[in-house]
Amino acid sequence: MAELARTFKDIVGDANVLTREMDTAYYRSGFRYGFGGAAAVIFPSTLVQLWQVLEAAVDADCVIIMQATKTGLTGGSSPDGFDYDRNVVIINTSRLRGLRLLRDGTQALAFPGTTLFELGQELKKIDRVPHSVLGSTTIGATVIGGVANNAGGALCKRGSSYTEFSLYARVNQDGTLELVDHLGIRNLGTTPEEILHRLESGEFTDADLVDDGRVASDIDYVNRIRDLDATVPNRYNADPRRLHEASGSAGKVACFAVRVDTFPVPKKKQVFVLGTNDPDHFVTMRRHVLGTFEHLPEMCEYMNRSTFNIAEKYAKDVALAIKHLGTDRLPRAYALKAKAEYLLNKIPFLPRYLPDILLYYAGKLFPQHLPRRLREYRDAYEHLLILVTADEAIDESRRYLEDDWGGTDGVGFFECTEQEQEAALLHRFSAAGAGIRYQNLHQRTTEEPLALDVALLSSDPEWVEQLPEELTRDMVMELSYGHYMCHVFHNIYVYRKGTDLKRIKKLMLERLEARGAKFPAEHNFGHQYEAEQVVKDFYRELDPTNTFNPGIGRTSKARGW
Repeated sequence: MAELARTFKDIVGDANVLTREMDTAYYRSGFRYGFGGAAAVIFPSTLVQLWQVLEAAVDADCVIIMQATKTGLTGGSSPDGFDYDRNVVIINTSRLRGLRLLRDGTQALAFPGTTLFELGQELKKIDRVPHSVLGSTTIGATVIGGVANNAGGALCKRGSSYTEFSLYARVNQDGTLELVDHLGIRNLGTTPEEILHRLESGEFTDADLVDDGRVASDIDYVNRIRDLDATVPNRYNADPRRLHEASGSAGKVACFAVRVDTFPVPKKKQVFVLGTNDPDHFVTMRRHVLGTFEHLPEMCEYMNRSTFNIAEKYAKDVALAIKHLGTDRLPRAYALKAKAEYLLNKIPFLPRYLPDILLYYAGKLFPQHLPRRLREYRDAYEHLLILVTADEAIDESRRYLEDDWGGTDGVGFFECTEQEQEAALLHRFSAAGAGIRYQNLHQRTTEEPLALDVALLSSDPEWVEQLPEELTRDMVMELSYGHYMCHVFHNIYVYRKGTDLKRIKKLMLERLEARGAKFPAEHNFGHQYEAEQVVKDFYRELDPTNTFNPGIGRTSKARGW
């Protein structure tokens, strides 16, 4: 391995190859889940260097794990354990941050390290936005990472991250590394080095872009979400319609670049908050909106009362940070926090995730951050929706709420002021980490959170699950939030210390599967979920030698599968 490390250093420089366990440990751990072994972590700074590092790793018969900002929630961009049958190398692409807007900004070209936040900042100058506008954007997730994992999002009209324009490397059946150029840009050259150099140097114009019927986003989703009687959920990670080369590849190839669509910023926006104690009221509303509205809402975010309460108490600092520091500084802040947590977790007498605990207590020093009407609705209703509308959809939604749905006994709604709509959306976003924060503060008495990422059938009326006593006996907390129009839910369960979480998870997933649900919905399989056969077949087609990210989706880690 020393000779191979020397080869890597000759390509990228000594400072950009890590081999000591202490130095590589952070990169060998997942954002929330996973840890394993790796002989080296390499940081190329050009696309040509990335190709050369791949050549050296393939020649040495290494396992290759592609990694960028390490924000995946299911451990998909870090090693899983120490039982690989070959040396593992991690190629971290965070230094490869090229970005170029195409065709007046209606599309973007992104390199492996380009983040959604960086793309969003560039698009802001021309009143456009990327596929994702919150969530992953604030924690530093990359554009290519989103595509590779079919990442979802809150937006009703956009579906999963998807493109059919990509440039990637794979190892073919003969064990040879090859560059597959389906980026749709003419005249870049013939050899890998020539193509990559010209691409990175920007030696092309819009006239070189190919239009051949391929798409750079999930353009069908706005219609698919309206199918209320579909036999599969609207969007989920195993959807074969969204597994295409780099899209959904989950690290089974090394992606150099993608072309993706961008989207116009709405001219006007209005947020409504809806409340009920009867889940059927929201079923009626959802079916009416998707079945009859001419203009769909932008977002429709759900949270139950428990989620509202836990987020109010345990995620206050997150909402305040976004509001007062802005999203510009958050990706770096999250990265620094993650590194600090990793180092402090190694000190035996300190509680795990100490920075998280300190941030919780810091948040308590600030006054109440949620407007009165939001808190009143939380007190009055078990179930809340945050309905975000824009442009023509504003009046259409207002008329329906005032003249129809709002007249139903037992429901309520109000039209948010600017302060209320900002607070409501920040509260919903901060809720995503509230369950983890709760467990960090109660780690001596509770198990790690059991998080389920679930896509329900559009026709499933029992979206609020009634769990049997067998599954609730040792439960301390149950949170539910998600993207209601999409019927994608994130359910977080915290159990008492000593609970058999593997057994609990198995029983829960069996119940969901019996109802036609799919999981995961948008966080991808990583090393936490077993991939469906269609996904396993897709992985094997991309990577017949099992060189890249072996074991993903609980598949074999062995050479050649």
